[in-house]
Order: sequence, then structure tokens, then C-alpha cells
Amino acid sequence: MKRVRCPKCENYLTFDETKYAEGQSLVFVCDHCKKQFAIRLGKSKVQATRKDENLNEDEFKDAFGNITVIENVFGFKQVLPLREGDNIIGRRCIGNDIQVPIETSDMSMDRYHCVINVKRNKQGKLIYTLRDAPSLTGTFLNNEILGDKDRVRIEEGAIITIGATTFILHTGED
Repeated sequence: MKRVRCPKCENYLTFDETKYAEGQSLVFVCDHCKKQFAIRLGKSKVQATRKDENLNEDEFKDAFGNITVIENVFGFKQVLPLREGDNIIGRRCIGNDIQVPIETSDMSMDRYHCVINVKRNKQGKLIYTLRDAPSLTGTFLNNEILGDKDRVRIEEGAIITIGATTFILHTGED
């Protein structure tokens, strides 16, 4: 099974690629927004489903680390890289320009939910700081809610919950 993304609402549609020849044009109608669009089968346009993707959690560790989103009923496992500075984390949505978008249908997660700041101290060690954006449902660090003005240092393996979605921090190499 392969998937394509609707150009209007960005929802995924899946289809069995073995029933069609390479180079063949297909027309889809999105179940969510009813947009009709066409694709041509080829190697670059068709993506593997999230379940079939091989996610490597160590792929981004040499830079500034990553977060691993735990699979739940709202979305699949995701490994998302962090960068130096503020990393705004939230629900992926058309038109929002956050640095770490999580693909999920979890509506209890805000589009701008929390921020992980990555910086180096004077010794060159990476420091990770978590704060709420502020969000409607709050940001939880190890099941403790953060206040709107709280800034908390976090380490390797920190468990953070935003909405009904949980992710784990993996720090980068110093």
C-alpha cells in the first residue's frame, strides 16, 4: 500500500500500487474535503506508509538531538530533528510555520503547543529547556504540568506529553 497527500487538506489517501503500471495516471477524490486531483505513478511521487517507514532514532543525534513521537490512535511513530535555538512544537497544519510539526489528528494538541530551546553553555555542552507556548491543554513533563511561565531544563529520555500525544527527548552529541 502506498499513500498520497491531498493538495487541499493534506490528508493521506492510500491505494494498492501493485494494481497499476508505472507511469500510469490516477485520479483520486479526497474523502475528507472531496477535492479531485490526479497523480502519475513514479518512483519519486509515491511514499511508503508511515507503518512501513524505517525510522532511525539515532539519525539526528549527532547534531542537536531529536524527539521521538510515540505511536497512538491519533498518529504513527515519528522521529523529528531539533535545531539550535527555539524549536516550536505543535500539530501540523496548513499554513503554520513551526519548526517541529507533528503529523497527528489529535485536536487536543495546539498548533503552537510548546517550545524546546537548544543552546550551548560556556563549556560547549548542549542545554535543553522546555516551556509551554502557552497552550490550551498544557504541557506535561513526566506527568507534571508546566505553568505558563515555567522554564524547565530537560535531559536525555525526558517524557513530554502535549494533548494526548507523548514524545521522548533524545539529546545530541556534545
